[in-house]
Amino acid sequence: MMMVTRSFQLFVLFIFPLTIFITECAKVTQNPDVYNVTKTIVHSAVSKGAVCLDGSPPAYHFDPGFGEGVGNWLVQLSGGGWCTNVKDCLNRSKSDVGSSSYMHPQPFKGIFSKNQSANPDFYNWNKVFVRYCDGGSFTGDVEYVDPATNLHFRGARIFTAVLEELLAKGLKNAKNAILAGSSAGGYPAILYCDRFRNLLPNTSRVKCLVDSGYFVHFKNPVLGRPFESIYKGVATLQGSAKTLPKSCTSKMKPELCLFAENIQQDIKTPIFISMSAFDNIMTQYTLGGTIYGCIQNGTCTASQNKTFQEMRSDFLSAIPKGNNPKLRGVFIDVVHHHTSLQKQTRWSPEKPIVVHNLAAPKAFSDWYFDRNYTYLIDEHNLPLPNDA
Repeated sequence: MMMVTRSFQLFVLFIFPLTIFITECAKVTQNPDVYNVTKTIVHSAVSKGAVCLDGSPPAYHFDPGFGEGVGNWLVQLSGGGWCTNVKDCLNRSKSDVGSSSYMHPQPFKGIFSKNQSANPDFYNWNKVFVRYCDGGSFTGDVEYVDPATNLHFRGARIFTAVLEELLAKGLKNAKNAILAGSSAGGYPAILYCDRFRNLLPNTSRVKCLVDSGYFVHFKNPVLGRPFESIYKGVATLQGSAKTLPKSCTSKMKPELCLFAENIQQDIKTPIFISMSAFDNIMTQYTLGGTIYGCIQNGTCTASQNKTFQEMRSDFLSAIPKGNNPKLRGVFIDVVHHHTSLQKQTRWSPEKPIVVHNLAAPKAFSDWYFDRNYTYLIDEHNLPLPNDA
């Protein structure tokens, strides 16, 4: 018996220091620029009907702040296109953009980096990446569920349920806060911007950030039709009219109110838009996927270039004017890319997009912290390749 006990003691003495050594090594070797964060399931959302397309509970990824950033919060609404009919939504419900069952750990990088030198203003903030699983830019609120498909259109409820949990986790005590949205998550970052602000009455600085999610309604009917068709499908399936501002839906069709240009005038909270005038999702949805090749290879025809110029003109007419950059800041480049916030090369000192010698991350940080109210537009009227 004594021999067994002695052997066990030696085992513990050997294994325990080894465990500490392995743990410490893990801490040392974690890359602060790119690190994986596991999902948090919002189980309480189910009883509220706030569920993904397949009926599974929504989810987010949370990395707590530290040091002086412990009281600051960055909440990002993720994107991933839309589904505009039952067939598309059924397919989507079997993936990570339609069900939390398929969601894996999320790489945190770019504006979520913990590297102080690469991300000096936000490296130590509480960071939340809200997963997009409703297919309707967080605008849906349909009570009825067809038993033949079991599809749920509840994006608006998901936003509410996730925010409620985050408020309880400490967001309600935030000193500084940002609601950001990328791609299909960009529109709800505008739609819910004032609501986010109102939930934080004691927070000194609350602003919103749109990352490549400001898709415009082109004046030319041929150019405008693709996005109008997408938004009509979304509004019809998702019952979005219930969520959209009455100041807009009382004047025009619900699908037109899914264009940010038609609701932005009623938003009182400061908003910053960071995007290319030739966003590659906007150009490909509008002109077809083959347009990417001609831009990358520099082989676009005179007719295509004329169309680009027309699109740029409409885009610049739609975005907020520059008369009050404190309330509406912009950073508009001409690189043929889509989204930057979660990209290590785009939202870092390594290879940021620059306009007038100012990088996008610096432009936004200065605007957010009231150091300089940025309103920057690249004057070039043709797109540059994605790797420019």
